Amino acid sequence: MSMPRFGLLLMALPLAASAAPPQVHEFTLANGLKVLVQEDHRAPVAVSQVWYKVGSSYEYGGITGVSHMLEHMMFKGTKKHPPGEFSRIISANGGSENAFTGQDYTAYFQTLERSRLPVSLELEADRMRNLKLLQDEFVKEQQVVIEERRLRTEDQPHARMDEHFQAVAFTNSPYRNPVIGWPEDVAGLTLDDLSTWYQRWYAPNNATLVVVGDVDPKAVFEQARKHFGPLKPGKLPVLKPQGEVQQLGLRRMVVKVPAKLPHLEMGYKVPSLKTAGAEWEAYALEVAAGILDGGNSARLASRLVRGQQIATDAGAGYDLYARLSSLFTLEGTPAQGKTMAELEAALLDEVRRLREEPVAEDELARVKAQVLASNVYQRDSVFYQAMQLGMAETVGLGWRKVEEYVDKINAVTAEQVREVARKYLIDDGLTIAHLDPQPIPEGAKIQEGADSMGGGHVR
Repeated sequence: MSMPRFGLLLMALPLAASAAPPQVHEFTLANGLKVLVQEDHRAPVAVSQVWYKVGSSYEYGGITGVSHMLEHMMFKGTKKHPPGEFSRIISANGGSENAFTGQDYTAYFQTLERSRLPVSLELEADRMRNLKLLQDEFVKEQQVVIEERRLRTEDQPHARMDEHFQAVAFTNSPYRNPVIGWPEDVAGLTLDDLSTWYQRWYAPNNATLVVVGDVDPKAVFEQARKHFGPLKPGKLPVLKPQGEVQQLGLRRMVVKVPAKLPHLEMGYKVPSLKTAGAEWEAYALEVAAGILDGGNSARLASRLVRGQQIATDAGAGYDLYARLSSLFTLEGTPAQGKTMAELEAALLDEVRRLREEPVAEDELARVKAQVLASNVYQRDSVFYQAMQLGMAETVGLGWRKVEEYVDKINAVTAEQVREVARKYLIDDGLTIAHLDPQPIPEGAKIQEGADSMGGGHVR
């Protein structure tokens, strides 16, 4: 399952509120662990999340997928708790828990009744430094991940296409590697690989604890200090620059896999908020994605799906909060009787209009209004509030960026949207992939329309 970034969700909601975001309390323990606490007293629950600054973009050839594999092994016991005990204790306390790995982070979370929060903190602190990696458990879990890869990538045409698309679109950026890892790398991982990865990255000074819910910030801090405080910090490696080399022309590829329908994917090289020379460029790209794919009234749905009826579905996306420069993507499936060439031409024409025609003020206002609506909706979810804080902090932007989002989006002008389209949405930075459907073997189960963009994995 791909984990959503917290950008434009663009839902139709009557605008009513622009309430100030809830206050975030920040603490840092002596060992470097950052603790973020946000009160939300609407229900007697607490969400606890531990975010580590490590994901697939930290990996290199030969060990791709190690972050995700380690995430699985984090439930296999410590010296204090045997395999399976972590999940059993959380369940016995009426809670739920899981974890996910992305390109830029690995995160673990629990949702519990508020008085049970210390249970979560004790368990997370224990496995942060005391994980017991066992060979027999590793062998079993490696087969689980290989099967996960088969189900979520190899049997899903769009996911498989996207994996190859990313590998072609990026030359040297680590974003060219799939979060779950390449097949031979996953099969070749060893217990020593995981142990090295764990020792290198799992330390309090490389993590952020986020707690949101019906809690008292000072009490949470005291509990965090009690359980995490005794942990020793690690000696973290210095990350080398990982900038993508300049693309020198349009790239094309054809992906031939068993599938029922053709599919088109396109991606332009763009900066993220973290890598943009000027912040407003990233927010303008975010608005541009909303103009194209911001619900039923957005351009792709209204023009290509319902209007010209060239596509059965079409979408656009932009990852504002990526740690490294990323892609501005478009994708679609041609309608019956329409060709891939016609759909590609229609999508390129929509990009051309962004470059050449200023967005009308009423359309721009609609997109901004939807952003505000989305922001209000997001605050309804305690889990999502915690996720916003953890993600922004972990990719190096800082949690305060979450509070700036609506104001920054509202400041974007029509001319800025046109300017970033002219600068970044150009052929020299474009990669285009066509999925050429091949016959489906008898008895094979193919899952069409699976999530192709994103790339996070949950246990």
